[in-house]
Amino acid sequence: MSTTPSVPTFAAGWQQATRYPDPAIVALDPRFEKYWLKLSCVERIATGCRWAEGPVYFGDGRYLLWSDIPNNRILKWEEETGAVSVYRKPSNFANGHTRDRQGRLIGCSHGGRCVTRTEYDGSITVLIDSFGGKRLNSPNDVVVHPDGGIWFTDPSYGIRGNYEGFRADSETKEAVYRADPKSGQVEKVFDQADQPNGLCFSPDYKRLYIADTGMPRDIKVFDVDGKSLRNGKRHAQLSIPGSGAPSAADGMRCDADGNIWAGARPGVLVIAPTGETIGMIRLPETCANVCFGGARRNRLFMTASQSLYAVYVDTTGGHIA
Repeated sequence: MSTTPSVPTFAAGWQQATRYPDPAIVALDPRFEKYWLKLSCVERIATGCRWAEGPVYFGDGRYLLWSDIPNNRILKWEEETGAVSVYRKPSNFANGHTRDRQGRLIGCSHGGRCVTRTEYDGSITVLIDSFGGKRLNSPNDVVVHPDGGIWFTDPSYGIRGNYEGFRADSETKEAVYRADPKSGQVEKVFDQADQPNGLCFSPDYKRLYIADTGMPRDIKVFDVDGKSLRNGKRHAQLSIPGSGAPSAADGMRCDADGNIWAGARPGVLVIAPTGETIGMIRLPETCANVCFGGARRNRLFMTASQSLYAVYVDTTGGHIA
């Protein structure tokens, strides 16, 4: 007899759960139980986007920024009031974000085909827009190492048309890079993914996880060796719980215990450090990216298609951003 938990389905109109525990949260393995706050429900805290992406939480200001790529804007949600406003428009089709060790916003730009830093005075510095004399494709997601190195993925999604950027020919193979903002040196660290997308460090920064949303749609893991990667292997290949249909991780973050919380279809999939999917947060929209935030960093924010969702969990993010 199968012991796989039943997977809830949603009618056309989504409504927040009014009973606890929220049926949208599913434990697929007993290991997930310790992270599931049974008195927390999934909340939709903003909507009206065309494709929501790139969430990043600013604890010093108690607000969250995220991208609405086709609408060419970055939005801001204030935790104290729930107010939503436009942080930057035009955003040059911004996608993924993080913060550097000085708290500045680091962003990926489809329109500029570059990685940028927002300075304290609000001005924008282009950190990298080319490699080997050729333009980047469309930087997608980004993380920062404690040594200051900026690691980012460069798939071709943003130059495929005029919806999330500007249509253009690819000048270089899709790859993952490391940029040193002090020296300006850029290293190509991996170019064997079809469409490298989301990425995140393990809590101790000794491993880097890279999601490939091309083929074969898996998550790879590497040992971080200074400015390079080694010992790469497949960490997980995802499927939709209950159906077995293939899924793929998009943006993702590690929690303090090393579990990966990955935006995917049908929402967020939680992957143990050993590679098994142990939990799921079912959303009515495809989740593109996640980040941890809140006063105690135990609130998971999820950008999903047209909306921003949040849920409290019984763990914290492995990193500040």
